[in-house]
Amino acid sequence: MRPITRSDVAAGGQRMSAWRAFLGLCQRDLWATIRHEPVAFLSQALLQPIFFLFVFGRVLPEIGAAGNAYGGQLLPGIIALTVVLTAVQNTALPLVIGFSFTKELEDRLLAPLPVEAVAVQTMLMAAARGVIGGLLILPLGQLILPGGVSLGQTTWLGFVVILVLGAVAGAGMGMVLGTAVPPNRISVTFAVVLTPLIFTGSTFYPWAALARLRWFQVLTLANPLTYVSEGMRAALTPVHHLSTAAIALGIVVSLALFGALGVRGFARRATS
Repeated sequence: MRPITRSDVAAGGQRMSAWRAFLGLCQRDLWATIRHEPVAFLSQALLQPIFFLFVFGRVLPEIGAAGNAYGGQLLPGIIALTVVLTAVQNTALPLVIGFSFTKELEDRLLAPLPVEAVAVQTMLMAAARGVIGGLLILPLGQLILPGGVSLGQTTWLGFVVILVLGAVAGAGMGMVLGTAVPPNRISVTFAVVLTPLIFTGSTFYPWAALARLRWFQVLTLANPLTYVSEGMRAALTPVHHLSTAAIALGIVVSLALFGALGVRGFARRATS
């Protein structure tokens, strides 16, 4: 057995210091969300989904413009939308502000952490907010939708996996936006990116229902939100959905692609 050297001890100390710094940043972000920003966070995460649930899931069935079962098909898509958009916004906007105006990210970069680890920590905290937002939609759906929410056929393990992976994929997308877009164009970029993201992500309809509109059905496969929405439908409802393999592949590819691009973009901005 090789004897332990001073360099081994020093490396172990550095790893412990980095781990403590990572947890310290997470603790600070959680405290800021709970103590200082709960109203802003909940408004950002839930206001739009609540209106979607109310108008599409309750008003339209009440006036006969949609079937009574539509709310059950809509809810998984709204959960997916909340998870992804909350993660996107809570990554992209703080990055734009932190790099350009408040310079807050300069303080984070002083922590004894690799630049890439700071990027991962930022993504994980945004993903955690996305998970919280998605979970809150379930009781809200119970209150808003006619007849409440039926969870008797829910696959809870699948629900949790899709919830977490969808949030991380959304955080990766937000990291790409927050590091690639100039500050003076972020509002325009959000309008250009988020509107197609919402309406081509199988949020308001099952993917299989687009069979008669084949070109649009194929187009939606380029949207990462489609796989999260269909994954939520697979976990929560018996409605026909994309195959499990296609859902898993779409989410994993989105997570890997946007995660890698986002971390690389963060490192480039941090060192420039």
